[in-house]
Amino acid sequence: MVKPALRGDCVDAELVEKVKSVLSEAPERNFLESIELAMNLKNVDMSKPTNRVDVEVVLPHGTGKALKIGVFAKGEAALRAEGAGADVIDPTAIDELGADKKKARRTTMEYDMFIAEAQYMPQIGKAMGALLGPRGKMPTPLTPDKDVVGVIEKLRTSIRLRSKDKTTFHASVGRADMEPTAIAENIDAVLSRLSGVLPRGNQNIKSVYISTTMGPSVRVM
Repeated sequence: MVKPALRGDCVDAELVEKVKSVLSEAPERNFLESIELAMNLKNVDMSKPTNRVDVEVVLPHGTGKALKIGVFAKGEAALRAEGAGADVIDPTAIDELGADKKKARRTTMEYDMFIAEAQYMPQIGKAMGALLGPRGKMPTPLTPDKDVVGVIEKLRTSIRLRSKDKTTFHASVGRADMEPTAIAENIDAVLSRLSGVLPRGNQNIKSVYISTTMGPSVRVM
């Protein structure tokens, strides 16, 4: 089975071939499919919150799709966020969103990710935490030492691995129109990150499969 490459190593050729197989065997669709990774863990007590996976992974080749990012900010940070192509959400609307659950739900679903200046995080948590939290969309805090443009660019190439209390969970690691080597390198980044946060590393990984959204799966680990 494919093993995650060590830092500095080239991506495993076997993994590239498995990606090619998944792409070639996928039936033609009238939409562009995502490349999905299904991860199955073993010998991990997921009833303990400390054992659950909830980490950000920066994909070396991005997700292959444009992510919509909402930024709760004012002043210079808001101007820079807008210039970087994100949508600015006026922080004065936070309480309004908290009072209007339908509008808050629409806003939650409209965006893939959120960023918020640090001073607004408690207010957002109180007003929208019940909606954002379960969906893994709580904003990334923008502290004074961070450049909002850099945070936006990082989020655009990142995914979040979240197992919740399950030993099986999924992540999208690219799109079917990406080069197989790029997809393989994204997969390698995910598996390396996953291995790094598990109590016993690769020994806690039972199996890993890749597939297109609606295509057959291939085991890679």
